[in-house]
Amino acid sequence: AARFASMTNIDMNGIGSPDYGQRAAAQLEQDIKEGAIGVKAWKDFGMQQKDVNGKRVPVDDPRLDPVWDVCAKYKIPVMIHTADPKPLYDPMDKYNERWLELRLRPNRGEAGTGLTWEQVIGEQHSLFAKHPKTIFIAAHMGWLSHDLQKLGEMLDRMPNLNVEIAAILGELGRQPRTAKRFFIKYQDRILFGKDTYNISEYPFYFRLLESDDDWIDNIRKYHGLWKLYGLDLPDEVLKKVYYKNALRLFPKLSSAGFPR
Repeated sequence: AARFASMTNIDMNGIGSPDYGQRAAAQLEQDIKEGAIGVKAWKDFGMQQKDVNGKRVPVDDPRLDPVWDVCAKYKIPVMIHTADPKPLYDPMDKYNERWLELRLRPNRGEAGTGLTWEQVIGEQHSLFAKHPKTIFIAAHMGWLSHDLQKLGEMLDRMPNLNVEIAAILGELGRQPRTAKRFFIKYQDRILFGKDTYNISEYPFYFRLLESDDDWIDNIRKYHGLWKLYGLDLPDEVLKKVYYKNALRLFPKLSSAGFPR
């Protein structure tokens, strides 16, 4: 039991009703008192989530400010997944490097939905800036692993922001020198993450992060048909990414079993 901890979610029901902010904040505060060590905001937030009037709830909707204030009060990190990779919002044509994913999983395509990637991700960035005392962890590197310069500028500007690396090693492994410099510079702000617990997939992550191997196949072809290259990260950086940063951001986690 000491190896597991629970996060909670935000009660999105009733956004727009007069008592929503107070009610959702009170529920979150109770969850924290009962042991929740963090909050997970699912990717339907900002996409499909609707208020009581049937309108889309933006990621930076001020009606949720009381919830983020509770997170800041208790220093509870918010793991937030917003949108999907940018190519999934673009037409499926020969210029779209995710065409195979769109072909195999057409339900992931967002082109024609009326939402743009820039709009939804922009709302996420607005949320981070509006709540500088709330700790945020942007899932999937905020879908900015293809533009590490922009992501680095955000980290410089927003000390409350952290990122995790699930499902985006295909972006990092094709720019190994740039990615390695990024990991070294921001080694205190990056967490190891994964969408599913599948033991057979972990060696791929370890190989990309730890080795200097060349010409590696992506873990899933529809994540990218290009070859990847190992980042060969220093041991101290790896320790921070794998567990030290998590232990710092979530102090209630047990440190037993981890190397010092």
